[in-house]
Amino acid sequence: MFPINRPRRLRQKPQLRRMVRETILTPNDLIYPLFAVPGNSVAKEVKSMPGVYQLSVDKIVDEAKEVYDLGIPAIILFGIPEDKDIEATGAWHDHGIVQKATTAVKQAVPDLVVIVDTCLCEYTSHGHCGYLETGDLTGRVLNDPTLELLKKTAVSQANAGADIIAPSGMMDGFVQAIREGLDEWGFEDIPILSYAAKYASAYYGPFRDAADSSPQFGDRRTYQMDPGNAREALKEVDLDISEGADMLMVKPALSYMDIIWRVKEMTDLPVAAYNVSGEYSMVKAAALNGWIDEKKVTLETLTSFKRAGADLILTYHAKDAVRWLQEGGLG
Repeated sequence: MFPINRPRRLRQKPQLRRMVRETILTPNDLIYPLFAVPGNSVAKEVKSMPGVYQLSVDKIVDEAKEVYDLGIPAIILFGIPEDKDIEATGAWHDHGIVQKATTAVKQAVPDLVVIVDTCLCEYTSHGHCGYLETGDLTGRVLNDPTLELLKKTAVSQANAGADIIAPSGMMDGFVQAIREGLDEWGFEDIPILSYAAKYASAYYGPFRDAADSSPQFGDRRTYQMDPGNAREALKEVDLDISEGADMLMVKPALSYMDIIWRVKEMTDLPVAAYNVSGEYSMVKAAALNGWIDEKKVTLETLTSFKRAGADLILTYHAKDAVRWLQEGGLG
């Protein structure tokens, strides 16, 4: 009798489908990004990211409590300082906005893991991720002097209570420099989640509204990766591993699932994928227009990142995703 093999036998009922499902998305896979700004009782929605807000420290604490109560294990903090300068002072100052938010969250929700974005673009007056030559209008960052700023920033963030340092500027040698800085100051137990393969992507547009981090001139293509390159990503990952990275990130996620897969194949380290702002905003815009089912599309997308090899997923959908998982998930 033909056919003998009938894979549909295991698809007949929801219970059967759940029993044989190969990839399971859980709250433990998710990390929720938050944007800290000066002031009190501030909750300003980002116009290009419906449902995402710039929050003052008191509101960040409220969000952190909600995230923890939902079972999401971690947040990642980004900061928008009151003032910007060429020294990126707000990034490494002990009273910087991320430092304040980190300390407040750890005091209020000590068991929530606080990851901090260790970059400079939100804090420089020109919007680039480090020092520039005097008069430079191309955006070519001076690599080695910038490493010293990143060291100072990481140490300051660790001193404020950060659990994980996540450098994102794609400077050559940034993992080793930060590792040395942390170790020198007694933070040898603080892990580094490196943005190991971060592409110069058009998907970052809405984030730059949220973090007020658009470059004032030029672009970031001299330090972020060319979207056409895959082997280069593996080289970047290999270098970061050799420099002491504890976890690795691929950013963006949706158009780079082949990179997530390749990175996972080459290392046993945990791999994170950043479901970036443009990916989020496209789903939200289509859902608000009634063109897609937001719940189904979101959960399918997040599950696909995990299927591709991501152990951790940074996503603005995190809170909604957990609530949908509690309702039955993919079904």
